[in-house]
Amino acid sequence: MSKIDEQLFSAHEHALEKEYELCPECGSELSVKHSKHGGFIGCNNYPSCNYTRPLVQHESIETQVIEGSVCPECGHELAVKSGRFGIFIGCTQYPSCTHIEKQDQASDKPDIPCPECKTGKLEHRTSRFGKSFYACSAYPKCKFIVNYPPVAEDCPSCGFGILVERKGAAGMRLECPQKSCKYKRPL
Repeated sequence: MSKIDEQLFSAHEHALEKEYELCPECGSELSVKHSKHGGFIGCNNYPSCNYTRPLVQHESIETQVIEGSVCPECGHELAVKSGRFGIFIGCTQYPSCTHIEKQDQASDKPDIPCPECKTGKLEHRTSRFGKSFYACSAYPKCKFIVNYPPVAEDCPSCGFGILVERKGAAGMRLECPQKSCKYKRPL
């Protein structure tokens, strides 16, 4: 106990002591507030002063036009933009043209037709929680979805239009996505 430095515990140099900042609108003190969307800095004179600012300043990228690119829908240029799901490439004429480049357009996976509606194709998508799944491209009309990568092969047992790749304890296998069908085979 004799090795403890008492200067670390002095009241004027305490680590939790904070320096108060003043509100630029009314001159009152600012403090850290909490809401369902996270923390922010707000004025202590709240009902009469509505000044707030984010606790952390996020870097936002400016829209950068990609020279020589052409939107396939309207013919205007494409630009790199920042949205709520991250950075993406979209048309510069946004409200009138809603074209967005998909990240996996350059992938070499073949188009697999939807086994339910037969008009759409199965596309790789990501949920808002980061889980990946495969859904029909004709979404509002067809709501077919599978959670595992589809393979364009009919089920030999029930005749369903696709099989899915799953990883199990014995390794990779192909199986039918229909719950009523129990077909499985090693890959």
